[in-house]
Amino acid sequence: MKRAFDQTRRDFLRATALATTGLCLSPRAAALKSSGDKLNLGIIGAGGRGGDNLQGVQSENIVALCDVDDERCAEAVKKYPSARRYKDFRQMLDKEKSLDAVVVSTPDHVHGIAAITAMRHGKHVYCEKPLGHSIYEVRQMAKVARESGIVTQMGQQGHAFEGSRRAVEVIRSGALGEVKELHVWTDRPAGWWPQGDPRPTETPPVPSTLDWDLWLGPAPYRPYNPIYVPFKWRGRWDFGTGSIGDMGVHNLDTAFWGLELGIPTSAEVKESDRKTDDCPPLWSILEMNYPARGSRPPVKLTFYDGKKLPPADLFQGEKITLNGSLVIGTKGTLYTRDWHGGENANDMFLLLPKKSFIGYRPPAPTLPRTPEHHIEWINACKGGPRTQSNFAYASTLTEGLLVGFLALRTGQRIEWDSKNMKATGFPDADRFIHPEFSKGWEI
Repeated sequence: MKRAFDQTRRDFLRATALATTGLCLSPRAAALKSSGDKLNLGIIGAGGRGGDNLQGVQSENIVALCDVDDERCAEAVKKYPSARRYKDFRQMLDKEKSLDAVVVSTPDHVHGIAAITAMRHGKHVYCEKPLGHSIYEVRQMAKVARESGIVTQMGQQGHAFEGSRRAVEVIRSGALGEVKELHVWTDRPAGWWPQGDPRPTETPPVPSTLDWDLWLGPAPYRPYNPIYVPFKWRGRWDFGTGSIGDMGVHNLDTAFWGLELGIPTSAEVKESDRKTDDCPPLWSILEMNYPARGSRPPVKLTFYDGKKLPPADLFQGEKITLNGSLVIGTKGTLYTRDWHGGENANDMFLLLPKKSFIGYRPPAPTLPRTPEHHIEWINACKGGPRTQSNFAYASTLTEGLLVGFLALRTGQRIEWDSKNMKATGFPDADRFIHPEFSKGWEI
């Protein structure tokens, strides 16, 4: 009886929210503040990662805090006692007319609906990575941003680092020669969150501090279990995007940006271990193929997770890091030794073989420099230079990774028809490309 009651209550909440949410609003551009004014910000997901983002935007006026979990939000509430408190971001956006912008730091499955609702209310948006949970959501986020003129940014700190932008300039200069091969790896999920597990059958009571209905949002209904929250939702198909969504966005970014890869034409799981109906595998090795771009040749990307690594000889004697990428060209290799190109001169990328690059001078800067990625977004909201990881860029990067995620989830080789947003010859994939959202949470 308890589960039936929970379901009835959830349907009521959804119907009520749909009547008041303002999703029927057409996109409209938010006003840009002057450089001397402070933004009025709403924080959607104020606990966990939201706390880190709060630090990044603390120079502005924090007007409203939204989180479905009182316990996770407690620190933010204590720090900003004058900020109005909400559990449902839809109610916050309806009521807080003074908001200029929002920061979205929810689990992956809520990114799309939260960001799109905010943009349709005329608010600038900073959204955590990966941009969305499905390819359809990512496409819609980019579309609404484009039509509304909203200032947007996906949260990927490394995109703003000096070493990352310097690496992009080196790649584009032709110093590596012709690039046809790319390797990207991460230590996740091993030791970070569980994967390869069945769906839990236990149904313990929901903590009094958590609104489980709102936490689920657009995802299919399932009973609460502490294995999902906090953070470990990343290893569940319905909520997260596994390691390729969590770290692929970071670790691929420098090479993707430098090579201007676009969208892959295919993705295939080469090896993996213990995929379940509820979780991605414990580890996997994926191959993704990106098409030629003008005179530049196709690029084969091999993505490794769960501490799997590229062949040792590709590192040419250098220490192999837990996260990184190898951009392999006919004249040399660019090795990023972390999830970014390097924050400063001491941890910057390497050019290999070293003897071939003795005395090498990187090209003159062509990309804008910024002190920090939150500040880049804030400045853009005040009429400054456009953000570099805006939704137009971020949607392309994320869609490509989600094609890989689609191959993981289906266990099939995906031949990706980007124009029609279809997996060619595989209609069963449609339900993952454009999922059915719970009532009241449709995009």
